[in-house]
Amino acid sequence: MFTATELNARNRKVEKLVRLLFLMMTALLILPVLIILAILIYKGGPILSIDFLFTEPKNGMTAGGIFPALVGTIWLVAVALLVSVPIGVAAALYLSEYAGDNWLTRLINLAIINLAGVPSIVHALFGVGAFVLFFRFGTSILAASLTLAVMTLPVVIVATRESLKAVPQAFREACWNMGATRWQTIRRVVLPNSISGILTGVILEISRTVGETAPIMFTGAAFFLPFLPQSVFDQTMALSLHLFVISTQVPGVPEEMPYGVALVLIGVVLAMNSISIAFRMHLRRKKKW
Repeated sequence: MFTATELNARNRKVEKLVRLLFLMMTALLILPVLIILAILIYKGGPILSIDFLFTEPKNGMTAGGIFPALVGTIWLVAVALLVSVPIGVAAALYLSEYAGDNWLTRLINLAIINLAGVPSIVHALFGVGAFVLFFRFGTSILAASLTLAVMTLPVVIVATRESLKAVPQAFREACWNMGATRWQTIRRVVLPNSISGILTGVILEISRTVGETAPIMFTGAAFFLPFLPQSVFDQTMALSLHLFVISTQVPGVPEEMPYGVALVLIGVVLAMNSISIAFRMHLRRKKKW
């Protein structure tokens, strides 16, 4: 048996202090979120009901529910995901598995970094010029979703690239030694082992897409539209814009209504993220089997 020295005892004390410090920092990060949720539940909980969720706004948005905004948010997120995820994954595959280290690759990486730092209002102006005017999609779900897709592409690309890099190189070399082509290796080995990381990027994209207001304000979201969209070429309401409007532009709104809309908005984010997380956990368990 080894006897603990004074140095060992001091190192244990330092380790406990560092662990306590990290625990306090984590608590400081979580505490504001819990406080915000508690305030929203306390002030917005009383207004939540079936009628609030499944009826349209009434009396100039001072009464009624949020159903058109709720459905419109799902439309916007779904179309944005359908566009950005395939393009982002394909771009990450090219940069990680095919492209060499040259000036073009470095230029593309620089463009991705810069795109991630562009303010959302600039993306909104780009969406107006590119999708609303140039491609003549008009102010529609399609134009707004494409703007959101461009804005969130860096998230998907970076998350996918990091996930692809985490796959050991030995897996690729083993497939190549068996005579598999590069694409067969990517499709059969690399992608299945990196799918959970790709879904992490999708989760981050959902969280950002649902809460954005500026990119959709000028490209497809309407202030007041008490009916559901029929296609991607229609305008729609959105929860984030609806929250902004009733909080700042509409007089006579009940005090609990903005809090209720904010609570539903957070609930939509959590629900979509939960579905992605559950799917990711299912794929992880399947891979272990």
